[in-house]
Amino acid sequence: MLVHSPGGGDPRGLGTSLAEDLASHGAVVLSVDHPGDAAAVEFPDTRPYRTDVVRTTVFRGDPRDRPDVARTMVEARVADLRFVLDRLASADPPLPRGLAGTLDLRRLGVYGHSAGGGAVTEVMHQDRRVRAGINLEGFLDHPPAAPGAAAEPFPVAVDGVDRPLLLFGSEGFDRREELDRSWSAVTARSGRLVHRARLAGADHWTFTDYAAMLPRLQAAGLLTAAERDALIGTVDPTAAVREVRRTVRGFFARHLTGR
Repeated sequence: MLVHSPGGGDPRGLGTSLAEDLASHGAVVLSVDHPGDAAAVEFPDTRPYRTDVVRTTVFRGDPRDRPDVARTMVEARVADLRFVLDRLASADPPLPRGLAGTLDLRRLGVYGHSAGGGAVTEVMHQDRRVRAGINLEGFLDHPPAAPGAAAEPFPVAVDGVDRPLLLFGSEGFDRREELDRSWSAVTARSGRLVHRARLAGADHWTFTDYAAMLPRLQAAGLLTAAERDALIGTVDPTAAVREVRRTVRGFFARHLTGR
């Protein structure tokens, strides 16, 4: 059983390719749209505190450029994900008919991209039901509250992990130095339980469906080569999609199924 959290402001649909690959190899994958964070979330009804069935994102630009927003985003995501885990473990989880009986929550993993990567790593630290996690280029600290101040590490970066964690990043990420500081902290406190990998020639959005979509947009004249490279890098998209799938699938197979 795998639970997925997408990047900040992103819909869960941007993780479709990877989720389909995992499902085709025997996993049940549940991907989460975070209300107020994802591009748009449609609810089945209204409530006194929510008068519209559609909740759109509050983000304008990179959430890490606004420390108060970034902190709220991560804390809300962690609460969302733990709520989902609780519902999966309930006697009557809200799943399609017949699916609940197939879940093996003894082999539960989490993975996420960017803000989702940071959130699932913290969920893994807080919730012992999670046996393994993958962080796809997500920070493990809150951005500095003021210029010149130090970033505040997540509890997981302070304490480390005691179950397998993969930190998977890209070579071209423009905040790589900032990211590596928070990753180095959790690595130093976790021994051999933390595994690190980096995708050569890639950039931050290679871990999403942009890896397959943007080259097609470029070929259609809707995107320049420079715009494409700024998002997914210069790596061959076919090779990138294959490598991300292989690495994620292999890590979970090794640590959740023993294959």
